[in-house]
Amino acid sequence: MVAGITPVPSMNPMTQPSRSKLSRLLYGLLAYTSLGIGLIAIVVPGLPTTEFILLAAWAATRSSPRLSAWLENHRLFGPILHNWRNGKLIQRRAKVSATVSMLLCATLMLVFLDHHWPVFLAIGGMTLGNLWIWSRPEPVTAQNRSSAGAHG
Repeated sequence: MVAGITPVPSMNPMTQPSRSKLSRLLYGLLAYTSLGIGLIAIVVPGLPTTEFILLAAWAATRSSPRLSAWLENHRLFGPILHNWRNGKLIQRRAKVSATVSMLLCATLMLVFLDHHWPVFLAIGGMTLGNLWIWSRPEPVTAQNRSSAGAHG
């Protein structure tokens, strides 16, 4: 080590903003667009909130440290991102919410729209998305640990 020079900890290249201005601009556009859709998805049944927030966070790490930090520290989005980055976990509450939202959306589509292929394609997509969501592990809570200990 050279005297007077402090080594800089190496950052994971996947978490550093892109070096190219065009790449940062495109990642930023993707991050803000995904965040916008994710915010809309909170109140619109059938739109997945979690997936858009995860996409926004991924793009933000490559474009905007400020947006990335805001998402990480957000009271609603922070825990989602923490769980995802620490084992690709999805909370049961989010799974149930997504399932109810998709069922409501599918029901509305079947009641109010003509039964043509786009409706069935959308319902098929929601079904596959729901199966994927339920295939993800859930975070272990204190209650889960204590009930597992009582039975084991």
